[in-house]
Amino acid sequence: MRPPANAPVADASPVEGAPDSPLPLIRHASTVAFGPHGGVAISGPAGSGKSTMALALIALGARLVADDRTVTWAGDGALFARAPGAIAGLLERRGIGLLRLPPLRLARLCLVIDLSSPQTQRLPEPRQMTWQGVTLPCLRAPEATSGLAPTFPAAVQRYMQESEERCGRGGAMKGR
Repeated sequence: MRPPANAPVADASPVEGAPDSPLPLIRHASTVAFGPHGGVAISGPAGSGKSTMALALIALGARLVADDRTVTWAGDGALFARAPGAIAGLLERRGIGLLRLPPLRLARLCLVIDLSSPQTQRLPEPRQMTWQGVTLPCLRAPEATSGLAPTFPAAVQRYMQESEERCGRGGAMKGR
C-alpha cells in the first residue's frame, strides 16, 4: 500500500489524474470527511496514529478519503483532497492488514489534525497550518497518557459540527 521509499512525497510536481490546478501534491496524511465540505487531514510521521485517528473518526460518521497518502491541490481559495488511485478505498490497520472502505472521492479540507507533537495545554491558543497557500485551523491531539486521548475523536466530531457554518462550501474556515 505504501509507495517505494524513494517515491516523492510533498513534491511540487503535478500528480497524474489530479484536476487542472496549480501544483497538486502528495502529502503524508490520512484524510476523512464529514460530508464533501468537511474534510479533515490527519498529518504526522509514520507510526504516529494517522490511520487509527481516521478509523476512530470513521466510527463516528466520517468517510474515508485517503489513508497515509493524500493528493491535495488549491483552487478558488479552498484546499481539496483525494486518494491516489492505487490506494483509494484502502485503510491500513496495523495488526489486521488492509481494510476496504467505500471512499469519498473528493473533499474540501476544513481542518488539519497534527499528530507530530501532542497538545499539552488545557486551553490552547488557536493554531493554523498553511498548505499550498490555503490556511486551515490545526488541532493537536492530547498526549496518549493524559486520559483525554480516547475522547479526542468525539471532540473533533463536535468541533466539525460547530464549525459547519464557518467552513461551509468555501473549504477553509472563515475565522474561529
